[in-house]
Amino acid sequence: MTDDDVLQNVGHRLRALRTERGARLADVAETTGISVSTLSRLESGGRRPTLELLLPLARTYGVAMDDLVDTPAPADPRVHGRPIVREDGMTMVPLSRQAGGIQAHKMLLPARWRVQETDQKTHEGYEWLYVLSGRIRLLLGPRDFVLGPGEVVEFDTRVPHTFGNPFPEPAEALVLFGPQGERMHVRARPA
Repeated sequence: MTDDDVLQNVGHRLRALRTERGARLADVAETTGISVSTLSRLESGGRRPTLELLLPLARTYGVAMDDLVDTPAPADPRVHGRPIVREDGMTMVPLSRQAGGIQAHKMLLPARWRVQETDQKTHEGYEWLYVLSGRIRLLLGPRDFVLGPGEVVEFDTRVPHTFGNPFPEPAEALVLFGPQGERMHVRARPA
């Protein structure tokens, strides 16, 4: 596929994103500052997309630039996230590559990794945590939970929260962080 082919397909994706959201060209123009005529020409393929036009459109539609230009999938699909070791000893391994939207991490908590009740924080977003091994203590506002392997919690991060591992064995968990209002949807069986 040539660069021209890739750019030609951007218009179709832009139109599909707009119609999926039930937006009119005028709505997108107001949000992005791009004129209705330019948006129409982009969607029809009559105007070549530029970075200056695609950046505000990607932000408006909440997608990565790669999703607009349909870059080819990497030859190696494995994610090679570099572990991030915090000063306090907790390790976070990124498991997703896309910018924005839901982010996935593997969290490793050393044995006796404690967090005080006074450490509860709030921030915008939504969190989903699945315990792989060990036990994790979650303080969620006034509530106190001990989670074991296979247990899942999801919560609005505007609720004060913190977690730790006061137990003698290390703990591992998968954590998904999402923008405010974007909840995970877990299905017990196929739809």
